[in-house]
Amino acid sequence: MGRGDLTAAEWERLQPLLPVSNGRCGRWRDHRQVIDGILHRVRTGVQWRDLPERFGPWKTVYERHTHRLWSADGTWEHLLHQAQAAADAAREIDWDISVDSTIVRAHQHAAGARTTPPPDLAPKGAEAAEHQGETPWQSLLARMVKAVHEVRAWAARVVG
Repeated sequence: MGRGDLTAAEWERLQPLLPVSNGRCGRWRDHRQVIDGILHRVRTGVQWRDLPERFGPWKTVYERHTHRLWSADGTWEHLLHQAQAAADAAREIDWDISVDSTIVRAHQHAAGARTTPPPDLAPKGAEAAEHQGETPWQSLLARMVKAVHEVRAWAARVVG
């Protein structure tokens, strides 16, 4: 198990929510291996072809994440909604929202600022500290939200 892979607790909660093969398309590669590859790609931003071999063929991971299988049929959205519902039923999600009506005007010299934030340069071991104290559902949901956002961005680039 590598850094950033699904933990045993996360996998136990996610496994029953995953689709099963219909048998017509042959045998599917291990879901856990592919999902770990997707999470690695989302976390590191590595090119698809540069995914480590431990995640299986890069094209399998790519197709299940973005192209044909799980994003096209809405599986990622469905997984996220099911996991959120299960975490909500276990009372592990705090749905309180804080809205602030404060207005802060930008300085006149802020007009030419860059539109994208600089890359996040987290120190080694920062991810472990980031998820410390979270329940397995919270950690899994946070990672699934990143994967769904990436699928949506990919779909928007394809359409636009």
